[in-house]
Amino acid sequence: MKKKIPITPTEGSLIGIIVLYCIFVTIINPAFLSLETLFDILRSSAATTIMAAGIMVVIISGGIDVSFTAVALFGAYVTTKILVESPFPWMDNLGVAFLLSTLMGAVWGVFNAIIVHKMKLPAFIITLGTQNLIFGVMTTFIGSKTYGATAIPEAFSNFASAQIVEISTENGKAGVSAFIIPVILVLALTWFIMYKTKIGRAVFALGNSESAAQRIGIVPFRVRLFVYTYMGALAGVAGIVYVSQVKCMYPNALVGDELSVIAAAVIGGTRLSGGQGKLLGAFLGVLIVHLLNNTLIFLGLSSSWNDFFIGALMIVSVSITAYQERLKNRKHFIFTE
Repeated sequence: MKKKIPITPTEGSLIGIIVLYCIFVTIINPAFLSLETLFDILRSSAATTIMAAGIMVVIISGGIDVSFTAVALFGAYVTTKILVESPFPWMDNLGVAFLLSTLMGAVWGVFNAIIVHKMKLPAFIITLGTQNLIFGVMTTFIGSKTYGATAIPEAFSNFASAQIVEISTENGKAGVSAFIIPVILVLALTWFIMYKTKIGRAVFALGNSESAAQRIGIVPFRVRLFVYTYMGALAGVAGIVYVSQVKCMYPNALVGDELSVIAAAVIGGTRLSGGQGKLLGAFLGVLIVHLLNNTLIFLGLSSSWNDFFIGALMIVSVSITAYQERLKNRKHFIFTE
């Protein structure tokens, strides 16, 4: 007997919404239904998907982080500056770029974990402060120069133009961007950590109940150290993908994008109070966010409608998650206000 892949009601609903929305947009504007559009959505959502995987882990642990876009910017900007100004040609290398940015992101993640644990203050306040601290450190001590398309490292430009699959279409050729490689690696690693390792089980346990987690031997600080470091590392990876995608690097890039990433995870069913979340749901949430970003023009709507739709979906998703939790609690005779 074949084992069925479990899909939650939230994930099923999101798949239905995506399918129905695509049909609706296609009816309004048939030009939408093309391989070019599909590949463009996958390409534009690469950095968001990587960051969404990280923030999902943080939220499941019962925490929150709003500094990750600043971390991504810091890693990408400093790495770009190092590669551009380095006298060694071998430094203009994608592997070196990912390594440097990931390490810098991880360091900021460790900083967040220590401050959140030691200060005993809401993680939202701490990471909001970290966000501003990172921007301040970068613009004050590192620089605020903008690197345009002709100034970024050649490795980034080559990465942006690389395709792993190219298909002939009526309009020419459409290809799957190489950006999908780090996305697949990050999703696979996150899935393995969260569902196949002891630390993954500890993340879920801490998010459900810190006191219960401590009673079974879980050390909260170690879990928080892991989740914030992992978030920081993935932010570093996403930063390199982002600068390669937009082909420029400027000091205020990604400002405000953290809300869209968190919204994608929440829309996907990640419970804000912790203890619940699935990678497929987060990925579907990212697809919906970028689907809206890329299709409003086909509907003749302004970009301001994007915030409206995402906000509405987030409210509906949180409400459904809360309702499902109440039903689950009643089934197990757990009554809360």
